[in-house]
Amino acid sequence: MRSSTPSPRPQARRTAPSAWRPVALAALATLLALGGSAAASAQSLKDLYAAARVFDATYQASRALSDAARYRAAQAEALGLPAASLFADVGTARNEPTRGPASTTTNLSASLNGRVPLFNRANGASIAQARKSLLSAQADLDTAEQDLIVRVAGAYFDVLAAQDNLGTVQANKTATTEQLASAKRNFEVGTATITDTREAQARFDLVVAQEIAADNDLRAKRIALDQLVGRNIVEPRPLKVPVVLPATVPANPEEWVTVADSQHPTVRRARVGLEIAQLESQRADAGRLPTVDAVGSIGPGTARTSGRGSSTSTNASVGVQLTWPLYTGGLVQNRIKEALALEEKSRNDLEAARRGVAQATRVAWFGVQSGQAQVRALEAAEASTQLALEATQLGYRVGVRVNLDVLNAQSQLFNTRRDLARARYDVLLGSLRLRQASGQLGAGDVDALNQLLMP
Repeated sequence: MRSSTPSPRPQARRTAPSAWRPVALAALATLLALGGSAAASAQSLKDLYAAARVFDATYQASRALSDAARYRAAQAEALGLPAASLFADVGTARNEPTRGPASTTTNLSASLNGRVPLFNRANGASIAQARKSLLSAQADLDTAEQDLIVRVAGAYFDVLAAQDNLGTVQANKTATTEQLASAKRNFEVGTATITDTREAQARFDLVVAQEIAADNDLRAKRIALDQLVGRNIVEPRPLKVPVVLPATVPANPEEWVTVADSQHPTVRRARVGLEIAQLESQRADAGRLPTVDAVGSIGPGTARTSGRGSSTSTNASVGVQLTWPLYTGGLVQNRIKEALALEEKSRNDLEAARRGVAQATRVAWFGVQSGQAQVRALEAAEASTQLALEATQLGYRVGVRVNLDVLNAQSQLFNTRRDLARARYDVLLGSLRLRQASGQLGAGDVDALNQLLMP
């Protein structure tokens, strides 16, 4: 009958350590196989961004809105151009006098009317506003394009992080499976207690649950990326190894803020909004001024009366038309006051936009710095946990460490590697968000980030 009491530790643990080398190789093979299969048919970030620009409905809606602004501005330009219209009229009149026969008269007339604006301050302000609105529409389109870049990159790195997480869990499962088998063998030969087996079994069951969750998370992240770019089963390219994160240039956050104050689409749109509000004040003030137009008209007219024949004439006129509002019941004065109040609002909106952009830029800059520091700390932690695992394995072999210690050290190493990969993705995405916060994000940044991926 086998006793449940453990044998001396040194003798017990010498039967298991030889399995750790194949375990490590199996875990490494799992990660490399996952990355290699992904790289074989993978798409680059640049390719997926180009696909998203064509497919994404939110971005396409912004483009359509920008096109509409261009056509709306063209409508306003027509206010300063000559206009012509064709007028035609047909009428019948019947005359029944008390004496004499009744008569019916049919009038036919047509005219070509033209108008050329000579002086109209309100129309001039409206045209200038329409031209400014094009700048505002371009700022909105730039915002949409920058948002698309961040969304595509975020979904791209989410898939990579989910793949890394699944690979980490599967590698941990492989190592845990071997540790469980080792614990069972030791228990069967009487060199270990049932506690080691149960601890290993519990850790194995936990890893299986984590693998199911990680696999489901990867599926969800793939669906989100596929939906964004309009493709099926997208395989993002992983980062080149060794991973080298780009430095943040310039290194002073205030330089980023200075650029953001002049380039950020939100600030540009708010600045244009103030200029449009100022033009609106001018347009309202122009309501007190006269308007002068050159007008002209030409057209034939025919009158036909029953029993009397018909007569034809040609009418032509040309002149200058002056319109000067003398009294509007306070309409113009109150419209001017309203425009001035809205101008003050636009001025405060601009200041709020500048402050908000400056704050967001500083926060994004410090976020990138913090992420880079976290990456360095996790790289050091990865080396430390690797050494700790090796030391724990050695202690397990000589009997001063138990099975649970090995399992904990092993999980800590895999989790550190997973966290390191996620931190690197966060730094790269944070760099894009920093450029977005400062208004500098563009297609060139996608190309630069694409260089960090495997070919």
